[in-house]
Amino acid sequence: MTKKAFIFDLDGVIVDTAKYHFIAWQKIAAELGIEFTPEHNEELKGVSRVRSLDIILKLGNIEASQENKNKWLQQKNEDYLSYIEHMDETEILPGVVNILNYIKEKKQLIALGSASKNARPILEKVKILHLFDAIVDGNDVTNAKPDPEVFERAARLLNATNEDSMVFEDAVAGIQAANIANMTSVGIGDEKTLHEAKYNFKDFTFMDTSFIEAFIG
Repeated sequence: MTKKAFIFDLDGVIVDTAKYHFIAWQKIAAELGIEFTPEHNEELKGVSRVRSLDIILKLGNIEASQENKNKWLQQKNEDYLSYIEHMDETEILPGVVNILNYIKEKKQLIALGSASKNARPILEKVKILHLFDAIVDGNDVTNAKPDPEVFERAARLLNATNEDSMVFEDAVAGIQAANIANMTSVGIGDEKTLHEAKYNFKDFTFMDTSFIEAFIG
């Protein structure tokens, strides 16, 4: 039997690091005199650090040199890393570990497909790195979602076809990337926002193991 690949985004799917990104970006925005709200932060979901800064600068109609941009990008990352330094397994979102363990019990394949460049240290801190057969993060790809590069690379590392891959995402761009790759897209979060997903769950506590079993076949 062909093994199936289960590819997980990180932020907002496995852990809620979005709050730490928000605090770090808000600090930069405040220094630049830009109002940056939680609603604005939604626009940064699944978006690279460089693109996120461009979005924030556009909010304030600010033109900046590459030197200043690099300085702010470094500052944001340093602040973010200081915030996640104290993460532990209590920050894993509800129901995630049960699903990961079930996939492992069924001897299927698990990968991470995330834009985060800090994915490995976060998985280490929350003590689930050992559950992943492959990791593709922001250090490994050149194209941001909705380009499917991150998911297609993860599938290749698992020797799985796109059609045998299921993607768990909380961002519209991520769902679009999975759909473009002809993978089974599963939206985790608000169904109205993630209406392009083939399946939707509010969170993993709403997902029964029979859902995973049906995909395994």
